[in-house]
Amino acid sequence: MIHSSYYRPKVFSNSGDLVEAEIDRAQELTASTTINREKVKEIGRDGIVDWRQRIPSINLTLRQLEYGSMEFWRQLTGKGNSVTQVSWTDFKTATFDIAGYKTDDNGTFLGTIYYPKLRTASLSINAGSPDGFIERSFSFVGEDEIMLQNANKYLICQRYVIASGGNNCTVTVNTPSPVADPDNSTSGTSVYFFKVVKHNVTTGATVLNSTDYSYVSGTGVLTINGASATGDVIRVWFSAGTYTGTVFTNNDADLAGITADSCSIYLASSNYLYRLQSAGIEVTFDREDIKEIGNLNTVSYGIRNITTRVTLGRILEAFTIEEVLRGKAGASWGKLDVRQFQDNLSLIVKVYTDASKRTFKLGYKLLDLAPTATEAGTPTADYVTRGATLEGEVGFVTSNEAAL
Repeated sequence: MIHSSYYRPKVFSNSGDLVEAEIDRAQELTASTTINREKVKEIGRDGIVDWRQRIPSINLTLRQLEYGSMEFWRQLTGKGNSVTQVSWTDFKTATFDIAGYKTDDNGTFLGTIYYPKLRTASLSINAGSPDGFIERSFSFVGEDEIMLQNANKYLICQRYVIASGGNNCTVTVNTPSPVADPDNSTSGTSVYFFKVVKHNVTTGATVLNSTDYSYVSGTGVLTINGASATGDVIRVWFSAGTYTGTVFTNNDADLAGITADSCSIYLASSNYLYRLQSAGIEVTFDREDIKEIGNLNTVSYGIRNITTRVTLGRILEAFTIEEVLRGKAGASWGKLDVRQFQDNLSLIVKVYTDASKRTFKLGYKLLDLAPTATEAGTPTADYVTRGATLEGEVGFVTSNEAAL
């Protein structure tokens, strides 16, 4: 059997020149695969004529503890290591892979579950209680689930830099050597790579077709056809029976998790929110990932609309949030009419290393918010609660406090 302690998840950006990364502080990773087979019948026949094979649908959900790092955000959007800010619009065309490396209770490595070309469908940041952990949650979509085992049991991703530009530049791939894809190999012809991506120093990343490169398995020489520039990066994905190095490195440098007492939340930029019992940010991407006639695969990625939703729950002691929504914070205003609530508001969440709030780690900012609902609860023998919901489209996460 495989315990979760030995299911080691990693993420591989397709859109940026990034080295693969462990998915740290993961609390739950679940996958649902719909194979999308369709029965074909006909008049005059009892039973099935055949099955139509449609494109599968993959849904992954991930729940993480907030630990104050930008690494995973960069992987999801293909942003370089120097980037300190990721906006919700950066998720439009970015794709990435997630893989789980599996070892059984006896310490025997069994194989890899591989989900290529995933996209982000939604994300959320939630502080469910004053003394609980802050959590991140993600929903990803894709079309493929591949199980690698036996001679192909390890998923390998390697990175090479073109040292000298020119035509038909080469790199050597042999540590370890790729093993042929058994589903795409016939006598005299073998396919060794799941994917080859070229990151042009000028134009960015391009997934190469099989005609754009060639590979000689005996020598390990991979030739990139056509012109390449000095500094272009070549990244290759393949399977192998061995792994060079360490599959998963524990992250002991970052915090184990950050609790809700280590964050500060501001509405309309500078109004600190007191007595909050829960706070949540949810971002939903209305994806438009395009297929085409004559092709089995999705060929283009995009997002039609982005919806951000903020929910704030508190014990009712004063109408502080309502005063901010009305634009009368600190004004001792005598009437708070929901018809007069303002829009174009902002919400800022600052996350620190601990409750002293001396060391800033990460921040979230949502802009152009409008209040859409309020809630009031009056339970028997308990304190009255009050909630508010705001919606918008614009936001970002950053490790630069000045950007907030």
